[in-house]
Amino acid sequence: MAAGQPGAADDGEDRGGLRAALSGLTTRGRSFLAAGVAAAVCAYVLGQGDLLRVGLLLAVLPLVSVAVLHRTRYRVAGSRRLSPSRVTAGSEARVHLRMDNVSRVPTGLLMLQDRVPYVLGPRPRFVLDRVEAGGIREVSYKVRSDLRGRYPLGPLQLRLSDPFGMCELTRSFSAYDTLIVIPRTEPLPTLRLAGEASGYGDGRQRSLALAGEDDVIPRGYRHGDDLRRVHWRSTARYGELMVRREEQPQRARCTVLLDTRRSAYQGAGPDSAFEWAVSGAASAMVHMLERGFAVRLLTDTGDSVPGAGPDGFAGSTQESADSAGLMLDTLAVIGQSDGEGLSPAYDVLRGGNEGLLIAFFGDIDEEQAAVAARMRRRSGAAVAFVLDSGDWGHGGDGPGSAGTEERLRPLREAGWIAVPVPPRTDLARLWQQAGQLRAGTQSAGSGGPTGFSGGWS
Repeated sequence: MAAGQPGAADDGEDRGGLRAALSGLTTRGRSFLAAGVAAAVCAYVLGQGDLLRVGLLLAVLPLVSVAVLHRTRYRVAGSRRLSPSRVTAGSEARVHLRMDNVSRVPTGLLMLQDRVPYVLGPRPRFVLDRVEAGGIREVSYKVRSDLRGRYPLGPLQLRLSDPFGMCELTRSFSAYDTLIVIPRTEPLPTLRLAGEASGYGDGRQRSLALAGEDDVIPRGYRHGDDLRRVHWRSTARYGELMVRREEQPQRARCTVLLDTRRSAYQGAGPDSAFEWAVSGAASAMVHMLERGFAVRLLTDTGDSVPGAGPDGFAGSTQESADSAGLMLDTLAVIGQSDGEGLSPAYDVLRGGNEGLLIAFFGDIDEEQAAVAARMRRRSGAAVAFVLDSGDWGHGGDGPGSAGTEERLRPLREAGWIAVPVPPRTDLARLWQQAGQLRAGTQSAGSGGPTGFSGGWS
């Protein structure tokens, strides 16, 4: 059985043959069989032919039911369809089941049971009345999870029963589907900060285009280039079609850094600090893609999203939705690492200026704060949202609250816009607060240790 496509029960599961079918006799079937055998024995002892015929009838009826079910058990097909197949945490998805009786005889009573993880709720069970030959039955149920992840649905189990209720056979379909529960995302306000503009909007960076006849920089002709851009002098010189380079927008880059160190977070569950950080990274990533940035998702281990591109960045104008889906699928299953520091992520970032850097940190000590400070030197702008596990573990009244500002000081001195994250605070509010901090830095004067060139939206 495949999602959205009909399938049949797996023949390989019938290892016991008729023995397995006989084991499916119900209490009624076993009672009829026992009564038939007893009547036959009594008829033989007493020499009653009529009683023997009654005994044979009672014994043969459940055996015939077993034989019929054993012969026709593969004639039922099923399919499953998820709507939708990707949902955010806390949202519901509906699972549609369809059963087709592809045999020429009607079925008896059918009971469907779909296997689902306990996180999604109890196992759904449905009882279907007699399905006529060629008939179709459709049922559906809802699933919901507050925890992100990838959850298998299936395989579907089908229990067949004969019209007399003598025998029940349980068969499983072979295929299953996967429900992807992605982190919650929230819309973020558009903030305009001085410096380098974002995406393809106003003020975007452009590569220089030299338009003079003597200092033009041509390139080879590519399929689809306007023939009016052909530079004939260079064409004659190189012996192939050459075209003038025009102003090419340079796509602004953004790296979203997620701290996944197990030692940096305390607690578990949908309201834990780590889950907030994952949700925040997802929200920032989607927002920056919508603003036209090329976005890279990076973790403390130095890993980025597979398939995002040769440089790790993804999200062209045409593929931003696909890029967002790929990164959200990665965040749906991301877990906490056993790493002890942020050095692997710094090794990835120190290769050059990577544009805007948005980081979601857990607990950071002086050593890790120094590593984060060095990251700032390799970015055009840097914004950090720092979670304190002490605050989250005690509802904001724990011992970690007093030391939060002390932990942020090295980051701010290095040029980060560092924002503490109180328990269960909306990212949109903190996003706005980061913009206000930047505005305050600008009003105090640029060029100091906290100034930076770059922008974010």
